[in-house]
Amino acid sequence: MIEQDPHAIARPPRLSRLRDFVGALADAIERIDGEQALLAQGAGLLAQLVAHDDWLPTDCAVPSPKTYQQYLLHCDSRQRFSIASFVWGPGQSTPIHDHGTWGLIGMLRGSEVAQNYALDDAGIPRPVGPVLRLKPGEVETLSPATGDIHQVRNHYDDRPSISIHVYGANIGAVTRTVYGLDGSTKPFISGYSSATLPNIWDLSKEDS
Repeated sequence: MIEQDPHAIARPPRLSRLRDFVGALADAIERIDGEQALLAQGAGLLAQLVAHDDWLPTDCAVPSPKTYQQYLLHCDSRQRFSIASFVWGPGQSTPIHDHGTWGLIGMLRGSEVAQNYALDDAGIPRPVGPVLRLKPGEVETLSPATGDIHQVRNHYDDRPSISIHVYGANIGAVTRTVYGLDGSTKPFISGYSSATLPNIWDLSKEDS
C-alpha cells in the first residue's frame, strides 16, 4: 500500500528518496546484463520510490490546461537513463507513440490508463490486450523487444494525476514516432517542460 503523507505539501520535499533511487539505478545498470533483468530490478526500485508521496518538488507537479507536462527530474551524465514526472491535467492524453528504449512507469498520484498497440502489415496501429489502469504505488515496464507502442491518458476527468517515468536514454532528446490510425507516422522529439531542475546533490539541505 502506498504511504501518503498528509503534510507532504507543507514540508520540504524529501529529495534523498530521489537521490537514493538515482544511485541504486545507476548501480543496477553497471551490474546487470540483459534488459529484462534490468527492468525487473528497476521496477522494484521505482516501486520503492513511488511508495512515498513526499519527495516530488512542487515545481515538477504543476499541470497545464493545454497539455500534459514532462518535467525532467534527473538525466544521467552519460545519458544512460533519465527520470521525469508526467503531470496529467484532467482528461489529458497522449497520441499513439513509441519510445525506442526501455522504460518504467510508476504511479505517484491519481491514476492513468494505457492501451498498447502493435502495427499490422499495413502499418496501422491495432490495440493489443486490454486497457491497463495504473494506480498509486504500481509500476509498469516498457521495452521495444516486447512492444513499446501505446497511448496513455489521465484516468480522471476532474483532477490531475502524476506518474514517474524512467527511460534508458535521455528521453527528451530521442527521436520517436507518433502513429496515426490511418497508418501515417510523424517523428517527434519531446523535450521537457520548463521547471527548476531538482538539486538532489545539495546535502546542506538534507531532509530529515
